[in-house]
Amino acid sequence: MNVHFLQSGYAKQLIFGLFAAIGLLAPVAAQADDAEVQTAWRLLDYIAVDYPEAVADGRVVNALEYDEMREFSATVGEYLADLPEHPAKGDLIAEARRLEIAIGRKLPPAQIERRARQLANDLLSAYPVPLAPAAPPDLARGATLYQANCASCHAARGTGDGPLAAGLDPAPIDFTDQARARERSSFAFYQVIHQGLEGTAMRSYDELPTMDKWALAFEVGRYAYPAELAGQGRRLWDGDAALRTRIPDLETLAGLTPAALARDIGEEDARAVIAYLRGNPGAVTATVGIESLATARDLLNQSVAAYAAGERDAAGDLALAAYLDGFEPVETLLAARDGDLVAQVERAMGDLRTMMGRGAPPEAVASQADELLQLFDQAEMALAPDAASSAATFFGAFAILLREGLEALLIVVAMITFLLRADRRDLLRYVHAGWIGALAAGVGTWWVATNLISISGANRELTEGFGSLLAAAILLFVGIWMHGKAQAGAWQAYVRDKLDKALSQGSAWLLFGLAFVAVYREVFETIIFYAALGAQGEGLAMAGGMGVAALLLALIAWAMLRFSRKLPIAKFFAYSAALIAVLAVVLAGKGVAALQEAGLIGFTALDGFPRSPILGLYPTLETVTAQAVTILLLVAGFLYAQRTAPRIGAAVPVGEG
Repeated sequence: MNVHFLQSGYAKQLIFGLFAAIGLLAPVAAQADDAEVQTAWRLLDYIAVDYPEAVADGRVVNALEYDEMREFSATVGEYLADLPEHPAKGDLIAEARRLEIAIGRKLPPAQIERRARQLANDLLSAYPVPLAPAAPPDLARGATLYQANCASCHAARGTGDGPLAAGLDPAPIDFTDQARARERSSFAFYQVIHQGLEGTAMRSYDELPTMDKWALAFEVGRYAYPAELAGQGRRLWDGDAALRTRIPDLETLAGLTPAALARDIGEEDARAVIAYLRGNPGAVTATVGIESLATARDLLNQSVAAYAAGERDAAGDLALAAYLDGFEPVETLLAARDGDLVAQVERAMGDLRTMMGRGAPPEAVASQADELLQLFDQAEMALAPDAASSAATFFGAFAILLREGLEALLIVVAMITFLLRADRRDLLRYVHAGWIGALAAGVGTWWVATNLISISGANRELTEGFGSLLAAAILLFVGIWMHGKAQAGAWQAYVRDKLDKALSQGSAWLLFGLAFVAVYREVFETIIFYAALGAQGEGLAMAGGMGVAALLLALIAWAMLRFSRKLPIAKFFAYSAALIAVLAVVLAGKGVAALQEAGLIGFTALDGFPRSPILGLYPTLETVTAQAVTILLLVAGFLYAQRTAPRIGAAVPVGEG
């Protein structure tokens, strides 16, 4: 490694930024150590599945298996005792002891299974751990991994009699065994792959990436079900809305055993549905948009009914919920396929709320709602699984990162360039700590929202709205300040002298704050967008779009840094001031629009006004007014800076410029 690099200011700033990110992520990482919970859950699952092989009709039929059941039940209690304190911990330990006693009394398998399953569910309720893949697993990848790592023992099709099976004791699991397979969930397979199985030749494959382990888990879970069953399962899945409600997401699918599903829909249908979904897990996520739009329709109809009954406040709240909780979750994915349709829905929804606010006749409100329902029908067609494509996912991922990252990048690079031109490299660490900390905080916020609390659509819009307005206010001040320095090019010595004093009086933290706010407001929303896009199963296309967008952003940053260094100082300040002024106007419009979507600010439509989210332009009186006020403040500030700059320069002795 280059020693000069280690001694440079850039290396120190980079290291400082990395430590800032690690420090902000530490609380999240501390909560992610769930090995004990996973092991206890796996043991309970093993008891529920294998106990019938040890006991039948109140007597032991397999002494070795029975001793294992007793040992496993005792071990569960030990793991539970070592868990962190929780209000439910005492009950969990007591129930584990009751399970151990029940096994000792050789109670019927059905009772032991019920107790073990219930304890496993209670354990996960008290100590949540990841239960499902973040996106549909890649079954082709799973098949490749199986042949490379598992087939030598379990055989090419999972029958348990591979080339190395003869020398193993106990023998490898036969994945095609119907009795065992009906009690196994994909999550159970994942746990064994992740941690291995003590006392057997099954080692842990913890070194595999998480998505590879899930792909392998879904792959081995298919072997007990003939391929011809999948066609029947697809017909059942597509034709039964109640069934899709029963399995609404990947988490439910991953934790579902065929036996549990059979209790609801019958043995044969359950086998067919499991055969289809384990081979096509993306079918579950493909219905997310449809279900979300169903929520939007239901809330919209309730809103119209409330308005007709004279309950206008309730009607407005329901209309807002129809947008935030029904339409917004699918907005990103829909925008990747039909951006014009998204604009139509947003405009129609705004018009509906405006009509309600003005007290329009119920008939007019109902007519506007009918228009929205027709738009929802179009959105459902656009979101149908058959409408998905790798190209749409690629361009969606590309547009999201480029759109959300460009504003933050321009602000951060402008600050870095400014400090480099001012020869204040010592303050770069504040900028780097700001944007790296924002990345970490954004990821942490998303993790908390995903695992601990629920962040509503309104709260997301409030976060974006207030963040945008705060950033716009800071940029307004910085833009005026930079414009003033552009007028003082003949007095650079004076500028440098004042700059050194100004930036030593707490302004460094302003740099940190601006970098943090500019980046944080984009990160959380970007992650949510990618979560929705990734649920469509086009992981490779999404990664490609992200990669191309990241490369383009890096090229933009490089070009800005390189070009700005060649500019005379006065022109640099002038161009930077203009750029920051434009961003302030854009963010002012975006901030007000987000607060409108959250219902905090009213909505007055402007017919014929252009709409461009990239420029912060929205056809409402409130957003246009906010941007007009921002422009007026910038003009007034620029004029004031022009008038005062010469008087400041006049005080500088001749020869110091």
